[in-house]
Amino acid sequence: MNPFVFSCITPHGGEIIPELSGDQPNRMGTTRESMLKLGEAMERANPDTIIVLTPHGTRIHGQFSITDSERMLGSLEDHGAEFQLERKVDRELARRIYEIAASKDLPIGMLNYGTSSGPYSCLPLDWGAMVPLRFMPNVPIVVITTSREVSLDRHVELGQVLKQVSEQTSKRIALIASCDWSHTHDSAGPYGFDAAASQLDEEVVQFIKTNDLEGMIGFSPEYIDAAKPDGIWQTMILAGAIPPENRKVEFLSYEAPTYFGLICTAYY
Repeated sequence: MNPFVFSCITPHGGEIIPELSGDQPNRMGTTRESMLKLGEAMERANPDTIIVLTPHGTRIHGQFSITDSERMLGSLEDHGAEFQLERKVDRELARRIYEIAASKDLPIGMLNYGTSSGPYSCLPLDWGAMVPLRFMPNVPIVVITTSREVSLDRHVELGQVLKQVSEQTSKRIALIASCDWSHTHDSAGPYGFDAAASQLDEEVVQFIKTNDLEGMIGFSPEYIDAAKPDGIWQTMILAGAIPPENRKVEFLSYEAPTYFGLICTAYY
């Protein structure tokens, strides 16, 4: 059984947010339309809490990190515009995830800032969470940051913990794996060009369409370093959270309008 009311793989390029699209609103237009569809599907699913998996949150070397602040607040700037987003944190769910993960010897730490509770208990909301949440209903969140020092198998195990927690709670839980893909599509980009980018993204699209997310575990470190995706780790958590037989996948779109790849996929 899939214990999540809705799940999805989303990108997190800042220009996807309409307020930050600048004078080229069509550049990520395909992805933006897909994100609107994902947001509508999430709204229909009516979640009580959304778990967001991001590569860009507060990092603990060699550990997963999970939010335990009262709230989270973030700000993004692009094309001369600014976008802010604030969300409450479902601390009860976050602490339960931590307890079960720690009991299984998974490397995980909890994060807070300032005070144990109240208005000063506020962590930064990173763009990996902000971009997809811009399109989602305003409900409490739990943000989990992945760790590249931790093996992909252990990411799958953390996903299994999320599944267990979601099965044990009466809350309606949704799951977002926030993932950009290869970052070496364009020689003018910050990471330069490598032919591995288009090849890896094409393989990822096929793995998603054929419901074989686990196939990404076979990518070599050298291949990953050449293409520079940041989505594999979050996807492996989703893979552990939703077993293959329980994934009803709807692939919405892929594009690489700049130097990195963007994928939108729904899991019902």
